[in-house]
Amino acid sequence: MIPRHLAKTLRTVAGQYPVVSVTGPRQSGKTTLVQATFPRHSYVSLENPEHRSLALEDPKGFLQRFSGRVILDEVQRVPDLFSYIQGIVDREDRPGQFILTGSQNFLLMQRISQSLAGRCAVLHLLPFSRAELARRPMMDPARVGRIPGKLPQRQSLPGGELFKMLLTGFYPRIHDKHLPPQNWLANYYQTYLERDVRDLLNIGDLEGFGRFVRLCAGRCGQLLNLSSLATDAGISHTTARRWLSALEASFVVFLVRPHHRNFNKRLIKSPKLYFVDTGLLCYLLRIRSAEELEIHGSRGAIFESWAASELLKAYHHRGKPADICFWRDSGGHEIDLLIDQGARQVPVEVKSGQTVAADFFRDLDYWRHLAGQPEGPAAVVYGGEASYLHKDVAVVSWQHWG
Repeated sequence: MIPRHLAKTLRTVAGQYPVVSVTGPRQSGKTTLVQATFPRHSYVSLENPEHRSLALEDPKGFLQRFSGRVILDEVQRVPDLFSYIQGIVDREDRPGQFILTGSQNFLLMQRISQSLAGRCAVLHLLPFSRAELARRPMMDPARVGRIPGKLPQRQSLPGGELFKMLLTGFYPRIHDKHLPPQNWLANYYQTYLERDVRDLLNIGDLEGFGRFVRLCAGRCGQLLNLSSLATDAGISHTTARRWLSALEASFVVFLVRPHHRNFNKRLIKSPKLYFVDTGLLCYLLRIRSAEELEIHGSRGAIFESWAASELLKAYHHRGKPADICFWRDSGGHEIDLLIDQGARQVPVEVKSGQTVAADFFRDLDYWRHLAGQPEGPAAVVYGGEASYLHKDVAVVSWQHWG
């Protein structure tokens, strides 16, 4: 088993709260993580029809079967359990008494806010990060752009490994079982359509929803124009918003909001759309090989989506909200990612090219001048191998990001 960075945070909050919820996309490794972290807890999967039937018919009696601590897997499938869990923890209030997991963040959070507010810590487990696969400590967003001295030196990984990594994606089962990624992702996507989408949206038009998802993939890394997306998908604006919310709730996509600090420039107000996993993104774009990805028109957007998702994982696996945004003005100046470090924001440019060019730094210098921090921390993440400092900017190889 590849160790997960969230395990440390999970153990910490389980010593502080009577209920801990671990959400994330299906097949992100939630069950494996909680069972490995809490080997003495009883375990029940509510995907099992027998267990689910018992819990639905007699939720109070079902919970009374467990005298100690228990893991309830896919707990959102039995909504009535939440009210009974509330009663138990109000009487006993033992840290780590209930560990809940679920693949449908919207349904799970809705039940938690109704019954367990203040009693439950909520964590998100996403697919593997680059750092987890490399068996190294996770990236610290608070230190991006501030790396003292020299950065990690180049590693002996061929350049083609970048595109192989992006194509394969980061779902644990692909790496644990060494499965062909395209076959696994095809089955994963079909299961997602047939189960999660129907549960979340209760729609019969799965073909239309599938078309909508592929259109989203084609807009990855771009400003979100929901009206245009709805028109192209042949649906209403309201339906497009609802379907996009379902993609967010099931951890397929995430939105990065614009930074609103006013530098006396007209700012762009629409969010940018990214995919949590680049393997699934490449599958939806019908990219079937690393060689095809290397020359594909969406290569830059896919690389940017990966860089943003690595930051998202670094925040979530620390149990913190993701303080990520972007900045763009009407004059065409853009910062791909801005990391909020409290008193200041750290600009990050993301470039898939393997050679560092002078124009990589142009918008970073422009933004830092406007922000009044001309020598402030900044970073460039690129597709090359060497990491180093260049005029107070951390130039970070993809091999050292995440």
